[in-house]
Amino acid sequence: MSDDVFRLTPLDVRKQEFKKAMRGYETLEVEDFRSRVADEMERLVRERNAFEEKSRGLAEQLGAFRDREKAMNEALVAAQQLRAETKEQAEREAQMIIRAAEAVAETRLERAHREIEKLQDSAESLSRQHHAYLAVLRSIVERQKAELDAFAANEPAPFGKIAGMIAPATDGEGERGREGRSKSSPRWIKSIVEE
Repeated sequence: MSDDVFRLTPLDVRKQEFKKAMRGYETLEVEDFRSRVADEMERLVRERNAFEEKSRGLAEQLGAFRDREKAMNEALVAAQQLRAETKEQAEREAQMIIRAAEAVAETRLERAHREIEKLQDSAESLSRQHHAYLAVLRSIVERQKAELDAFAANEPAPFGKIAGMIAPATDGEGERGREGRSKSSPRWIKSIVEE
């Protein structure tokens, strides 16, 4: 699955189940870390939603200012039919109001752009953290596989598949196993690592 398509939610983190294996991680520590990761993801999702709501509100306010500006321009056209003095006065007042409205709208628009940039930075940071987490996890899995390979290469006698099903080999099989053992991992260790 590519990183572009992969989506992870706090609920996914909380519900993720892991298979138990020999020499696995401490269950309570894994559960505690998983809970903390999910809590942080929930906090970031709430924060992102709050920023999006704020951005929508600012966009609505900008639309209202544009509607007001349009209404003021229409009032300005109507004022042109009045006496010259009234026309000049109305034009000055309308221009002052328009400049003030544009200044406020520009300020709010800049603020909205800054909020959007913050959200984008936050999303990029989350993406970097996600990639870093996957790299660390991949490194841990590879290190564990290397340890299992080393353990398998040094085991004294071949056994059955996994604990609970272990059956010592017969004398002939034991000798053949020690002499003919290859440098690669036993199949049961590879199956654990590759799952």
